[in-house]
Amino acid sequence: MHVFKFGGASVKDALGVRNLEAVLRKVGYENTLIVISAMGKTTNALEVVVGNYFNTKNELQSSIQDVRKYHNAILLDLFDTGEEESHSVFNKVAALFDDLSGFFDRNKSPDYNFVYDQVIGYGELVSTLIVSEYLNMIGMTNTWLDVRELIKTDTYYRRANVNWEATQAAVTSKVNTSVLNITQGFLGSDDNNFMTTLGREGSDYSAAILAYCLNADYVTIWKDVPGVLNADPRYFENAQLLNKISYREAIELAFYGASVIHPKTLQPLQQKEIPLFVKSFKDPEHAGTMVGKGSGIEPLIPCFIVKKNQVLISLSSLDFSYIVEENISEIFKLLALYKMKVDVIQNSAISFSVCVDNVYNNLPNLLQHLKANFKVSCQENVSLYTIRHYNLESIAQLEVGKTVLLKQLTLETVQMVTW
Repeated sequence: MHVFKFGGASVKDALGVRNLEAVLRKVGYENTLIVISAMGKTTNALEVVVGNYFNTKNELQSSIQDVRKYHNAILLDLFDTGEEESHSVFNKVAALFDDLSGFFDRNKSPDYNFVYDQVIGYGELVSTLIVSEYLNMIGMTNTWLDVRELIKTDTYYRRANVNWEATQAAVTSKVNTSVLNITQGFLGSDDNNFMTTLGREGSDYSAAILAYCLNADYVTIWKDVPGVLNADPRYFENAQLLNKISYREAIELAFYGASVIHPKTLQPLQQKEIPLFVKSFKDPEHAGTMVGKGSGIEPLIPCFIVKKNQVLISLSSLDFSYIVEENISEIFKLLALYKMKVDVIQNSAISFSVCVDNVYNNLPNLLQHLKANFKVSCQENVSLYTIRHYNLESIAQLEVGKTVLLKQLTLETVQMVTW
C-alpha cells in the first residue's frame, strides 16, 4: 500500500488536475491511497467566509459565491461534454456548497474555532470530489472516502488531537487497500461527528496517520519544489536540494518550522519506519528527497528556516527578585491557557524572554494577565530565524541588515529573533 499526498498548489486549476493524472500514469497508482488538499488558495478564501460570518454578514453569501465560482470554472474545464453541467459532479459539488451555506443558518455556536472547523473543510471535500469524479471519467477507477469517517479526534478545534485507537479501527474496517482510494487531508471528526481540523498544513499529517494505520510501504508528498531544500526559496537565495534526511533530522527541521514537512508528520512514520519521499509534481520521475532511517543530512550544509509575524515577549520581576522555577511555571501555565505556541525561550536572573506564535489571537488577554505579576514589554511582527548545522559565515550572512533582539546558540543550532 502506498500513500500519496497532493497539496493545493498541485490541483489549483484544471491543468493541475490533469497533471495529477499524468503523475499517476508515470509512477503507478495500484494499491494507492491519495490524500488531497483544498484547491489553490481555497482555505484562505474560506477563512474570509468565516470572518464575514462573524464580522460582515452582508458579505457572507458573496464570499461563498466567490469560492463556488472558482470551483465551477474548474468543473467546466474538466467536464466539458458539450452540454453545460451535464455531468453529475456539478450537482454533487452544488450540494456541498448548499450544505455550507445552510450551516450558517443552522449554527448556534458563537465559538470561532468551532465555526472555523465546520466551514474550512469544505475546500477539501470539494477538491477530492472533483478529482475523484474526473479520474473515474477518464478511466482511473477510484473510491472516494470521507476522511471524517476515518480520522477520529478530540474537540480541540483547529488543532485536534488524534484518537489513534478509534482511527485505527475505522481505517482497518473502511479502507479497501486493493483499489485506488481518494480522500481529504487536514480533516477529522470528533465523537459527535462535528468536523475537526489538524492545524494548517495538516494534510501531510493526515497522510502519515493513514499510512501508519495501513502499514504503508511508503508515503510520497508531491510539492512544487524538487524535494526538501536547505532553505525556503521564497526567502533565501540559492536554496539547495537535500538528497537524504534522517527521521531525527527531519523532525528537528520540522520543529523549527521548515515548511516542506508538517511538524507532526514524521512521528507516526518513524514509529513504523515508513519512508517518506518528497518529490515534485512537475518532475515526478526525479528522485527528490528521501526521509528515513539513518543519521544527519546529505549533503551536510547549513539549513535556514524563518518564521514571520512572531511575537517577542520580555518579562522582568516587579521587585528585581530572581525569575525562578515558580515564576517560570506560572508563565508557562498562562502560555498554555492562551494557546500560545512557544518557539524559543531565554532567561537570566531577573528576566525571561519568549518568542511565540499568536495563532489564536489571544495576545492582549495574555499580556494583561502577565502584567499582574511582571514588568512586560512586547514586540510584534518580529521574525525568528533558525540555522541548523550553522557556521560563522552563515550566521554573518543572516545578520546583515537586521536588528538582532535575541540570539541563542547550541552545538548544532542557532536561533535569532530579529526586527
